[in-house]
Amino acid sequence: MARYRAIAADLAAKIRDGHYAPGEALPGQRELSTAYGVTLMTLRQALRELSDEGLIVQRPGKGTFVAPLDASPQLAYQLGSLRSFADDLREQGHEVRTTVIARAQRRLPARIAARLRVRETETGLRLERVRAFAGRRAIHQVSWVREPHAERLHDVDFTATSLYAALTEAGAVVARASETIRPEVLGADVARHLDEDEGAPVLVSDRVTYGPDGTALVTDRATILGSMMQITAERAATELSLHWGATPPP
Repeated sequence: MARYRAIAADLAAKIRDGHYAPGEALPGQRELSTAYGVTLMTLRQALRELSDEGLIVQRPGKGTFVAPLDASPQLAYQLGSLRSFADDLREQGHEVRTTVIARAQRRLPARIAARLRVRETETGLRLERVRAFAGRRAIHQVSWVREPHAERLHDVDFTATSLYAALTEAGAVVARASETIRPEVLGADVARHLDEDEGAPVLVSDRVTYGPDGTALVTDRATILGSMMQITAERAATELSLHWGATPPP
């Protein structure tokens, strides 16, 4: 069992046994991560599991609380199912290596400002990364983060921290995302960063991530080698999960 799932199971048992009462605050994240001997990222994965189950409520700036007895089930698209590419891959057992190609505070291009619903005079963080897994550089990703969160991410090590985790640490609340995935061919500008020739089939993901109030927080574009990805959808009444895997040979 993954470590975060074991932690989630232990905390869930304590909640159900009354060790933590409805409405009571859980210990702080750093205290819990120390007690369980894991990183903050692992601890937060466990808390997302509990949030998805409706056992806890996370209140930015205040802490994590046991859900009250009359709490409604969490039906929104939660962070537990809204993951970064790197977290999604690791969840499915892949070892992922992230290389940061470029990062800079820049004025937003017109199309990016339109996607983030801000004025073109505003600035943001442009973050360009390459993801390698299964022995190949397979994903090229450019993300734009709007202010005020862009400034707070200036010193984050994105080779080890996902953008969603960094946003959460900076005080942002990620609620949902709108994403389209379409087939294209690999252009020369991106091909030089990936282990594939120009003209190869790729999938391009355009995603805008929103806060609870509908404010656009991040827009990003990921170019993924078609030979390294297949999408398998497991559909339920309240969720859709996507699974990564290499495309089988013909």
